[in-house]
Amino acid sequence: MSFEDYRGVWVFIEEKEGKIAPVSLELLGAGRKLADKRKVELAGVLIGDGVKNLASTVFEYGADTVYIYDQPIFKLYRTESFMKALLHCSEKHKPEIILYGATSTGKDLASAVATDLPTGLTADTTELDVEEDTGLLLASRPAFGGNIMATILCKKYRPQMATVRPKVMKALSPEAGKTGTVVEEYIDLREENMRTKVLEIVRETTKKVRIDEADIVVAGGKGLGSAEGFKLIHQLADTLGGVVGASRDVVEAGWIEHHHQVGQTGVTVTPKIYFAIGISGAIQHIVGMKNAGLIIAINKDPDAAIFQSCHYGIVGDAFEIIPLMVQEFKKELVGEEANHV
Repeated sequence: MSFEDYRGVWVFIEEKEGKIAPVSLELLGAGRKLADKRKVELAGVLIGDGVKNLASTVFEYGADTVYIYDQPIFKLYRTESFMKALLHCSEKHKPEIILYGATSTGKDLASAVATDLPTGLTADTTELDVEEDTGLLLASRPAFGGNIMATILCKKYRPQMATVRPKVMKALSPEAGKTGTVVEEYIDLREENMRTKVLEIVRETTKKVRIDEADIVVAGGKGLGSAEGFKLIHQLADTLGGVVGASRDVVEAGWIEHHHQVGQTGVTVTPKIYFAIGISGAIQHIVGMKNAGLIIAINKDPDAAIFQSCHYGIVGDAFEIIPLMVQEFKKELVGEEANHV
């Protein structure tokens, strides 16, 4: 394998019902930095039915080129059809790096493509960099339960591939009117040869809280001592109109459901304000909230690691501090309501 034949950074553009997934726009931002460092093109790969009009958005968010497979057989995602298209494009144009969102679709597709190329795949990456001279992708993620950061390399194969969690990278501000090169590709796939068929799509409504969309997240850890003590977190969240988050230890203890968990094995959040209360600050948790606009930590241990990752830290007993905060916030909120009458 001659590495000189491989050039360029690609992002798989995940599309559903005519809309590009936010994580794909985030990855275009990350991919732009890698491509600029390597002095190569950034490309998006768009697969679907009736998706050509989305190319303009891909350009506006940083891409130089968009490869498009626009055929009826790609109307709904299936591993087999999308994998064959991406393999066809990769083997023809030979990128050195391909990035995917760590969504159910992205993870499924990336693993299938990696198996057939074959090449390596780093899953759930939280940091990306590239060696300027060699083009070696430096894909980092927490390992050993979040106790260390591991940087994973793919030295012997190309393209190098990684899935990246939503909300970890930041999208560029769109550049209105930016254009690039559209490359329309075609692969001869027939429905009768597909091994899987989509018979029905069932959409179920859910009442689960979407903490990844909240402006205010109040998260609690095992430092609150018990499920009873954890109720303080709910009180503060309710007062501020925020949602409740939790560390992995709290979820494993059964104090709250898993979809509230923030961290490497939970949800990545980017609220305007993040409260970390009774949370020690393990890497596993930090990677899930480090991009919050404002981080406020409360912990009675002055040496807790969380104080290295917050904007404001309060050393003290949460059972004394939170009731005072709730009281003061309520006063402020009542005052604001009175001013608007």
